[in-house]
Amino acid sequence: MTDPTPAHTAALTHWTLTLVCDDRPGIVHAVSGAVVAAQGNITESQQFSSADTNTFFMRLQVMAPVDRATFEDALEPVVQRYDARVQLDVVGRPLRTLVLVSKAGHCLNDLLYRQRGGQLPIEVPLVLSNHPDLQELASFYSVPFEHRPVTDAETKHDMEQRILEAVDELDIELVVLARYMQILSPGLCAALEGRAVNIHHSFLPGFKGANPYRQAHARGVKLIGATAHFVTSDLDEGPIIEQNVVRVDHTKDPAELVSIGQDEESRTLTQAVRWIAEDRVLLDGARTIIFK
Repeated sequence: MTDPTPAHTAALTHWTLTLVCDDRPGIVHAVSGAVVAAQGNITESQQFSSADTNTFFMRLQVMAPVDRATFEDALEPVVQRYDARVQLDVVGRPLRTLVLVSKAGHCLNDLLYRQRGGQLPIEVPLVLSNHPDLQELASFYSVPFEHRPVTDAETKHDMEQRILEAVDELDIELVVLARYMQILSPGLCAALEGRAVNIHHSFLPGFKGANPYRQAHARGVKLIGATAHFVTSDLDEGPIIEQNVVRVDHTKDPAELVSIGQDEESRTLTQAVRWIAEDRVLLDGARTIIFK
């Protein structure tokens, strides 16, 4: 007996599909054919061709009554023909995220607040810190908190080993440095390549080192901001994901600049994390392609 339920009334899954490959003719046509083969309907489509690297980028959202294996089978001819890197995910699936912090809590608070309110598609199974200061904040949001002091090379190594263990044990997909005031070793940067994002307290390039807002005040800056970028072994030089600035003037003292700057840091980091969680950030060499 045949199934009386038409295929188009089967349970639908809303998929996110990203594709990266060398730029060649026919890619969009081939991908569209694969979506049709999977009985899919495209609900969102964006694409970009990078003249700098001759790379083609695409992001689709597709409603389709198929499971992952079936959709991947439909896409396999495209993967083979174009040597494409294809990623499938479910729209809105929370991204498992490890957050690293030190003493400042504004970025952590914003991430956890928006996660709890359903405004940010992440799941935070653990907050790791080199200081105990933010344990109460994490507890308020019912998120496990772990403190490991970093005072010398040995304890720094132990902390980095714990980060890697947590990534493995908790199936972590993204590591967020939410004002984590430790420089990651080249080995850890390599292990987390493309999976770790940092927030920097300036519109890069800018004031580096200690007391950036005091430096900014002394120089009489007219713009302050924040930069979210991927972590690399080159300090504060990773591919930029998001930047924001706000105008200030000579009436703002260092404390006021700190307050304004922290708001920008929180807003910028949360936006970067949201785009990553929604599969909207693709790497093009030293820069990012953002499908907003």
